[in-house]
Parts: sequence; C-alpha cells; structure tokens
Amino acid sequence: MTPKWLFALEAERAHALVECGLKIWGKLPHGFRLPNPALAQEILGLSLPNPIGLAAGFDKNATMVVGLSHLGFGAIEVGTLTSKAQPGNPKPRVFRYIDKQSLQNSMGFNNAGIKKAVQRLENLPPLPCLIGVNLGKNKDTPLAEALSDYEKALEASLGVGDYYVFNLSSPNTPNLRDLQNEDFVSELFSMAKERTHKPLFLKVAPDMPRDALLVVCERAIKAGAKGLIATNTTIDYSLLPGARTSGGLSGRVLHDKAKAVFAEVAEAFFGKVILVAVGGISDAKEAYERIKMGASFVQIFTSFIYQGPAICRQINQDIVKLLQQDGLSSVHEAVGIGQKR
Repeated sequence: MTPKWLFALEAERAHALVECGLKIWGKLPHGFRLPNPALAQEILGLSLPNPIGLAAGFDKNATMVVGLSHLGFGAIEVGTLTSKAQPGNPKPRVFRYIDKQSLQNSMGFNNAGIKKAVQRLENLPPLPCLIGVNLGKNKDTPLAEALSDYEKALEASLGVGDYYVFNLSSPNTPNLRDLQNEDFVSELFSMAKERTHKPLFLKVAPDMPRDALLVVCERAIKAGAKGLIATNTTIDYSLLPGARTSGGLSGRVLHDKAKAVFAEVAEAFFGKVILVAVGGISDAKEAYERIKMGASFVQIFTSFIYQGPAICRQINQDIVKLLQQDGLSSVHEAVGIGQKR
C-alpha cells in the first residue's frame, strides 16, 4: 500500500518525492524476473510480457521508466509529451478524493518537451516492457496548426517508442477535444502512417456521444490506427458529489462510465484493431473482465497511486489464478472471449 503520510502532502509534492524514489530504485541492481508465459502475448509484432500497463500521465517526462519497469509493468506509457516544453495549468491542479479512491486533475500537459524525453529514452538500458509514447498538442498552438504540432512531436520521437498514442481527449487543454472529429483524425493518422510503421493508437474520451465516438474510431482505423485506448478521464462531474468544475476525474468514480464506453468500442472494433482498456481498474477481477471483453491489455493509473508499488505484480499473479479457474492456459486465450460467445 502507498504510505499514508504521502497523502498528507500536497499531491504534486508527493508525486515529486515518489519520482525521486523511483529514480533511485531504477539505479539499484535488479534481476529481471522471467515473465510468466501465461501472461505474455505477441501483439502488433511486439512482445508484451504481461497485460498490465501504466497509463500516460504518471511519468510525463520519462524520468522514472527504469524504476517503474522493476515494478512489473508490461507496458509503460510516457507523456503526454508536446513538441515544446510548457508549464501546464496553474496550481493547485490535482485533487484527491481518498474515500472514493479517485482523483481530479487539470494538469494541462505540463512537460519539459519532447526533445528532453527522447534524450532520456535513448539512454535507457534494455527493459522487459514495452514503451509507449503519448503525444499531445501545445496549449498555445491554434487548432488550425494542431496537425503540425503532432507531426513535430512524432518525428522527434520515432526512434524511442514501441508504439505511439495520439491524445486528443484530455479535457485540460482548451478545445483539444474539438479535434475528435472525422476529418482531423483521418488527417492525423494518414500523416503518421507515412512517417512510421510502428503501431499508432488513438486515445478517446468517455464523454463523446456513442455514434460520434464510433465514427471517429472508424475513421482513425481506416487512416492507419492499429489500436484504440478507452478511455481518458471524464468531465461528468455528476459522478462525484463535491467535484470541482474543471479537470478530469479518474479512479473508481470513472469505473462504470469507462467500462460502458469500452464495451461499445469493443463490440464495434474487437478483432479489427488492438483494444486497450483504462479507467477505474483496481484489481485482477476488473482487469480480467475487460480482457475478456476484448482488451489485449489494460492500463492503471489512479489505483497505482492509492494502492502502491505492489499492485502490478499482485494483479498479474491474480490473473494467472483466474485463467486457471477458467481452464485457460494464457491471457491470449482470454482476450475477447466474451465477444466470441
């Protein structure tokens, strides 16, 4: 569990201390454990050692990757990174709801810029996990120039990611979600497909009308997207009494909405692209359920903050038990089993 004293500190101060700890942890000698073969998969030409990933937003500047890899994640998504450094929105901008195991953040893509992150990623030792690079638009970039912003960030990072994610769905950059439209996603993925053969993912918001969401996903796939990540944080503040009126909600309060949106996405696109589920996942039962719904892997974020460094290994251990209970020999056999019935 996360030490209780950390929650007595302001959220970003606590995160900075955790960052220091993970940097030190990453420099200590560790023997990499052989992955349980039941958890491993080959997806999109990549070897995924287990189905538990860390969502973007925790390691914004790729400073903790090695330390995080030692905690057992199968994939670590860094960012969101923008072509230029930016400070993000004014503080305070992260708020905890401990009794609800939830967070509200209005960070605003604060990061040191793509170039610094790339330098760190270029100097990483071999790691037993996949590295995803999550890309966004700078706040001061007009929407009319957004495509160029994403292009610059992508081109600067082509040598360091196993897969790339386009974030059009954060609620914390003004008007960013306006880019979740058919024309822009088509242009975006067409551009990206010309620049790399590496897998490209679209991360979607949980607040879009169903029909609009599915149309945007379909256009992204036609233009070159190989995966969909559902979902980002929500601005449905009715889910949390007392919530502030800005920023995105994550954690347990997002569970039902994120799961429902993932179900719609999976029903429409399972078998066509790789699906990744995120939002309100805090234990093996929920991770396994979304795997059976069609997720090749899941991502956690808020539950990692509340439950601490052992959560990833615990979920993986418990998934093995759930596979055994179902008479399955691998996660691959479980992916989408609910869709196939």
